Amino acid sequence: MIVLGVDPGTLITGYGVIETRNGKLKILDCGAIKNNSRTSMPLRLKLIFETLNEITEKYDPDEFAIETAFYGKNAQSALKLGHARGVAMLTAVIREIPTHEYSPREVKKAIVGNGAAAKEQVQFMVKSLLKLKELPKHYDVTDALAVAICHIQRKQTSQIITFKSWKSFINAHPEKILSKRKGKK
Repeated sequence: MIVLGVDPGTLITGYGVIETRNGKLKILDCGAIKNNSRTSMPLRLKLIFETLNEITEKYDPDEFAIETAFYGKNAQSALKLGHARGVAMLTAVIREIPTHEYSPREVKKAIVGNGAAAKEQVQFMVKSLLKLKELPKHYDVTDALAVAICHIQRKQTSQIITFKSWKSFINAHPEKILSKRKGKK
């Protein structure tokens, strides 16, 4: 499964493309879509849309995960963030990619085990989980990778929970069975 994670913003939108196979995570791509603060809002949104569209075209993700809006005191900032989120989600919806939203607290809890974790803690765990040699330059990129990892974890957990018995789980996942040694019963 390939997941595109997005941490939206009108100045910097982080993205991360992660593939999971047999329980192992592999980063395919990550980066930041950077806009100039002097660029008009419509042109910023266009850049976000076009870049995410290129990424979805290149990697053909199976799932799309995005961080929900952070509700602060500044209504203007929340409105701008909403624009970026809408454009990002539109990219996925146009390609009929299942779209999932996670709050910053949910993401931090999934990655660090603490919903109030600092950005540095999230960054450290993302680096560790993905075995990165270097940290991404922007927190937005680390956050996007964290959103993708959060989604992968949730997806795997929900698949396990939906099995009615161990037998049905084992039948669906024969690769998880350790084979018996010859001569032993």
